[in-house]
Amino acid sequence: MATTARVRPALRRTLLSLEQLLGGFGTALLALGLLVWAVTLGWFTAATTLGLVHGLADRERARLGRWGVEVAAPAVRPVRLGEALRDPATRSELAWLARHAVAGNVVGFLAVLAPFSAARDLTFPLWWWTLPDGWASPSLGFWVVREWSGVPGVVLLGACWASATVLLAPVAARRQLRVARRLLGQDPGDLTMRVAELTRTRAAALDAHAAELRRIERSLHDGAQNRIVATTVLIGAARRSLATTGPAATDQLLGQAQDAAELALAELRAVVRTILPPVLADRGLAGALQGLAAASPVPCTTTVDVPVRSAASVEATIYFVVAEALTNVARHSGAERAHVDVRLRAADDGSEVVEAVVRDDGAGGAREGVGTGLSGIRHRVEAMDGRWSLTSPPGGPTELRVVVPCGS
Repeated sequence: MATTARVRPALRRTLLSLEQLLGGFGTALLALGLLVWAVTLGWFTAATTLGLVHGLADRERARLGRWGVEVAAPAVRPVRLGEALRDPATRSELAWLARHAVAGNVVGFLAVLAPFSAARDLTFPLWWWTLPDGWASPSLGFWVVREWSGVPGVVLLGACWASATVLLAPVAARRQLRVARRLLGQDPGDLTMRVAELTRTRAAALDAHAAELRRIERSLHDGAQNRIVATTVLIGAARRSLATTGPAATDQLLGQAQDAAELALAELRAVVRTILPPVLADRGLAGALQGLAAASPVPCTTTVDVPVRSAASVEATIYFVVAEALTNVARHSGAERAHVDVRLRAADDGSEVVEAVVRDDGAGGAREGVGTGLSGIRHRVEAMDGRWSLTSPPGGPTELRVVVPCGS
């Protein structure tokens, strides 16, 4: 059992890493073709080439976003060659293009070769004898196997390929994400980027508000409203039974009506808790987060260093982010431990922010848009003019970091 518990996360990490590297292999092939085009014809078709570079960089940003590495694109793109060469963002994209065209293809090719060679050599004893004489060789092709005595060497080579895949694929995947984020990320102090970010977060805030209203309406309609309707029906039946069937039947119907009313009240309280949990007002942010950690199926510790009360909206945002993150840890990560760290600190501009970090030692590979609730976290944080980042390379660990201004 212990061996299975260790092998399964390692296998999952490897598969996620290979999936990520193969996705990078696709953009690397496009980068190689675009690099050849830029070197040979780019000087004569500068505008077209720059548009293709920007488009491929945005495609890579979208791919990184699916793996939890949020990278924003510049709001303004130069279209003339001179402006592009002076623009730091465009120069970074060109540096990424050259690097990814070389390193991305090498790593992607190895990501295909290594697991294929491992599977081929490990299964070699099953089929080598069916090949014509002189054709039975291992994946590297250094020697020909003519007798069964040569088979163990091929199997050993397959085991080496498999070990290299399991050990190196997560490392290569993390490295590829880190380099792409560094080259394709932008200076957060750039004014044009800030304008684009505010425009996007305003739309996200409106979408989050509309989604919250729909959720509340659906909860009231499907829960409390149905209970109240059942209560009124039972009270009406009780009034009619009082004149026809006697007090015993009326008492039974009134008891059912009381039960339905109590259930409706419980439904209403549950909806209210999702709007602004009373535990925040009763116990403060530290006590509320300790309650979440105690109820988590995955053992969780908390460190809360927020000496003063923040605005109710800020505390509610941090509470819901931590609650959703711990739910994801329990459902998807396979982690054995988690830790929540919430602190009040000074931002770069001197203002105060609340920073929340949720870490786990799970298999990693978390990404937005696959039913993990990360989109909801992002929309809720951006609605508060906050920032969030998710670092979850295949193989883990996973770290969700949220920063919310106290002036929100």
